[in-house]
Amino acid sequence: MSKDICIITTGGTIDKVYFDANSKFEVGTPVISQILDEALVTLDYRVLTLFQKDSLEITDQDRAEVHTAVRSCSEKRILITHGTDTMTQTGLALGDIPGKTIVLTGSLSPARFRSTDAVFNIGMALGAVQSKPAGVYICMNGKVFDIDKVDKDLEKMQFVDK
Repeated sequence: MSKDICIITTGGTIDKVYFDANSKFEVGTPVISQILDEALVTLDYRVLTLFQKDSLEITDQDRAEVHTAVRSCSEKRILITHGTDTMTQTGLALGDIPGKTIVLTGSLSPARFRSTDAVFNIGMALGAVQSKPAGVYICMNGKVFDIDKVDKDLEKMQFVDK
């Protein structure tokens, strides 16, 4: 039976864990269910974890796996958590999937941090995936971008209109 929304997790900063002993980050288990539970979200959703990678490690083969997963979902609304460095590339690779609203989001600091943009971005992405027409979008920095009209500005560390 189809849910309202399929949430696909791929890793990225949103799921990173900081290991103080060796001063490095690693992608941990997805935090999306915990965030949605804490926010008392009542939507009927399911979570599908494809992989747990930094987005700089995502390959074209991985993007093909995301494409297959999205295409195979019975749900018409898909939210994808993804690292921000290659989020746009993955979104563009999904542009030929008809009849689905696909929203990619992530964060610039780990969701496990007290001060993070993750919770806000996920909430906004949930709103966007329910209200936007079929197509592919990125939801970051308080805006919803059409996939072909967005860039990540590395100097400003934010997503901007092309």
